[in-house]
Amino acid sequence: MDSDRYQFDDFTVDPADRSLCRSGAAIELGNRYFDALALLLRERGRLVSKDRFMAEVWRGVPVTDEALTQCIRALRRLLGDDATRPRFIETVPKHGYRFIGAVEVVESDARPRPVLPPLQNRWAHALRIGVAAMVGGGVAGVLGGLFYGLGIGIGPAMGGTSVLFVLLAINMIVGLTAGAGVGAGIGAAEFAVDGSWQWTVLGGAVGGLITGGIARLVGLDAFALLLGQSPGDMTGASEGLILGAAVGFAAWTARRRRLSLSGSAALGGLVAAAAGVAISLSGGTFLGGSLDFLLRRFPESHFRLDAIGALFGESVFGPASRTATSGIECLLFGACVVGAMFFTRPAGTLRHREP
Repeated sequence: MDSDRYQFDDFTVDPADRSLCRSGAAIELGNRYFDALALLLRERGRLVSKDRFMAEVWRGVPVTDEALTQCIRALRRLLGDDATRPRFIETVPKHGYRFIGAVEVVESDARPRPVLPPLQNRWAHALRIGVAAMVGGGVAGVLGGLFYGLGIGIGPAMGGTSVLFVLLAINMIVGLTAGAGVGAGIGAAEFAVDGSWQWTVLGGAVGGLITGGIARLVGLDAFALLLGQSPGDMTGASEGLILGAAVGFAAWTARRRRLSLSGSAALGGLVAAAAGVAISLSGGTFLGGSLDFLLRRFPESHFRLDAIGALFGESVFGPASRTATSGIECLLFGACVVGAMFFTRPAGTLRHREP
């Protein structure tokens, strides 16, 4: 008898005890369906043919292919899987099925040993995470540019359209760069290991550290190219490390708890906003502070961020405004990046009731 226990996501399968648990709570499962799941787990990563199911699950009892189809459908429903975007059970048309999820095998008197999904699936998953995070960062950049564009009182008579495009371009470039870096770090961590929170946070932190420095250089160059001058300081590597770690933690938590799109975005925004406020209080400078510094170097300019300062009880764009807008910028970044990463998860990872 198979003495190994299998752990994946929140589930534990013990073939010897013939038990299936989710987060420690027992789940009822019929004998045939349990045998089918145990067979898929034993052969994880490998194709299990229809003939093997018939021989080892139904043990020669004549049944139609529909019985096997119904069995797999029930298992997917129980595990929260989706046939169109599977994370556990993959269909191999006309041949059979394959278990593709990350599994931890607990042997008798042995420590758990991780078993990763097939290499090609990990590559694809890591790439999806990186692309999604980059797109989310770009969207956050555009929203941030619009926020500041409206805040400085843009008007067509003052060349406001050009200023708006400048802000959008700079913020989008920085957002795309930061999002790509954090996403690449998280994707690399999940490619290499089985998605523990420590590795996901570390991946986000390393990605943020590297691209924080790059984004700073890109931002300073963009300001110099488009405005003729650049601020003395902008968010860099150390701030990127903190923000990347915060986004990594939020992304892992949202996936682990199967939060909805709105829940994932809200969590990402709140955690990143807290990180942004902490960074600002410790001396870090985001776009708002950099933009205010530049505008004050052009005394003849009609543009000021004082209107935004008034929202936070200041007559000018002062310390409270810089801290608040830092939180807003990071909120947008965290919400958009973690929200975008939601789409790298199968639909079946949404929170659901047990059948």
